[in-house]
Amino acid sequence: MLVDEAKIFVASGKGGDGMVSFRREKYVPRGGPSGGDGGRGGDVILKTDPNLNTLFSFRKRVHFKADSGVRGGSSNRTGADAEGLVIRVPLGTIARDAETGGLIADLVANDAEVVVAPGGRGGRGNARFRTAANQAPRLAEKGAPGVERWITLELKLIADVALVGLPNAGKSTLLSVVSNAKPKIADYPFTTLEPNLGTVVYDNKDLVFADVPGLIEGAHLGVGLGHSFLRHVQRTSLIIHLLDGAAADPLADYNQIRAELALFDPLLAEKPEIVVVNKIDLPDAREYLGLLEDSLAERGVQQPIAISALTRENVNQLVQRAFALAATVPSQREQLLNEQPTYALDEDDGLSFELALDNGVYFVTGERIERAAAMTYWDYDEAVSRFHKILETMGIASALQKAGVSDGDTVFIGDFELEWSE
Repeated sequence: MLVDEAKIFVASGKGGDGMVSFRREKYVPRGGPSGGDGGRGGDVILKTDPNLNTLFSFRKRVHFKADSGVRGGSSNRTGADAEGLVIRVPLGTIARDAETGGLIADLVANDAEVVVAPGGRGGRGNARFRTAANQAPRLAEKGAPGVERWITLELKLIADVALVGLPNAGKSTLLSVVSNAKPKIADYPFTTLEPNLGTVVYDNKDLVFADVPGLIEGAHLGVGLGHSFLRHVQRTSLIIHLLDGAAADPLADYNQIRAELALFDPLLAEKPEIVVVNKIDLPDAREYLGLLEDSLAERGVQQPIAISALTRENVNQLVQRAFALAATVPSQREQLLNEQPTYALDEDDGLSFELALDNGVYFVTGERIERAAAMTYWDYDEAVSRFHKILETMGIASALQKAGVSDGDTVFIGDFELEWSE
């Protein structure tokens, strides 16, 4: 069963807390600060696995959380970093942010990987805050929180040849005849509800064929799962367009599929194409074959090939032509496997923030300031003072004052409820 869409929740590990510690050694009556830094939290990583060809495993498991970093120790010991959590996905997987729809990564190469949720950095221990003016700082940082997000995964099959056509045109039958695939076959529309892959071998070479489920009018708009099917055509090098020679109007069927391909992605209309008239074992299809070929020629289709997938008539000639045409065009499968169009995460400086006032309560939100709040030891006065300096540096204190904040007012920094004091 090919599952080509999934939605998962990922959470990277929190950084380990920095430690407040002082040297307590014999003959060192005034030992300095010795608190070590916390370790980095584990990343969440997507990595391709050539042994996978479906996203089915994500139906069983949706939530993925990496481990947190280890807390810093005394004697300037740094806590251990947590190992990254690797999530294995098939080649051709596209990851997007579920909330914004923004592209995170396109994973097509062998062993391609991308960090989709970076682990929080470890908090600094008090040894890092020692200055000439403050030789014994009672100040450290908690580890930075990890990143939590929902991600959508979609799989675009990496194949050389796409078999397209209306439902019941005979694509599954043809694939079963020319390859090692065993698709479900029956004589009614929409037998195939998921793409099938098969490897076709000829003259010591091989091509991967993808049987794309029957497309219908409006497929480019998502009608009949059109989007789910059409995206599997995008990464193929050439198209075999299968027509039902016994249909009422095969030429209209051809025009319809061509229009759906072009409306979904104009580049699909430019891919090399072999037009195949199937089912010539049926009397009606053979009788009107000449007329159909003439009509296709007027449409600009050169050298359509007539076959019967059922009786295998002219099937070998079709395979030979497919391999000959494939040899003249760049193999997108090889290009994709050799290249690695993996994209880095977009990162901003995190300095932006928003301020809102509701019933006398101030709400401040923003990535960097919320992270700073989460990393503050609120039970240490020096840590609280340092946080107030961060508010001043980022312009948040000034913004609050302009908004009318006064001593005793409640200010929320993310999830932290604070009492304002100058």
